[in-house]
Amino acid sequence: MQSTEIARRCIGLLDLTSLGDDDDDWVIDGLCTRALNARVAAVCVWPRFVARCREQVAANGIHVATVVNFPHGGSDVETVAEDTVDAIEAGADEIDMVMAYGAWLQGDRQLARDMIDGVKRICGNEVKLKVILETGRLRTVERIAAASRDAIAAGADFLKTSTGKIRVSATPRAAEVMLRTIRESERPVGFKAAGGIRSVRQAANYLKLADRLMGPDWVQPGTFRFGASGLLDACLEKL
Repeated sequence: MQSTEIARRCIGLLDLTSLGDDDDDWVIDGLCTRALNARVAAVCVWPRFVARCREQVAANGIHVATVVNFPHGGSDVETVAEDTVDAIEAGADEIDMVMAYGAWLQGDRQLARDMIDGVKRICGNEVKLKVILETGRLRTVERIAAASRDAIAAGADFLKTSTGKIRVSATPRAAEVMLRTIRESERPVGFKAAGGIRSVRQAANYLKLADRLMGPDWVQPGTFRFGASGLLDACLEKL
């Protein structure tokens, strides 16, 4: 596949993301303008900007995603549930929730599962729940696979690699483990590669992997996303 075809394919799978500490209305308005011009799948922003984004992009079929329990993956189940309710009331179509990976790594896998289950119950069938595993913290193939199975069993609609806030973000190795686990589950769970994907060549590796493991028709916005801010510029340069 030519690089221009890959670039065009990537744009429709993008969650155009801005989760900077200094984000303000001006930054978010610029993000929405870029999203509308490029026709990406979604924008992903801090909860306080959900309503503003929805006003600008929802009418054009672009989803609004936000984050909860982000970025540190804490263990406060009640607060995460409350934040999810607030985000959905503000107009979020998708919730990107960091799994309580600290508790999970310390052996409290039930807490992590309960948090996912609770948030999914709030989301219902209308709002997609993407569970961020933070694979750079899980590190090993065995842990990534086990966390993927737990998240799927607890109701995740998508598995997402990373927050992009630690040194090790998305990697092809982690993506392969997650995709294999999704395939083995035989459930309609999607996959999102996020963190550190800035070039069309990098993105192409994930697309090839998904095509090989899941089949050539599996990759579409409802099942596959890229979480990125810089990838859109790289794609537009190719086009």
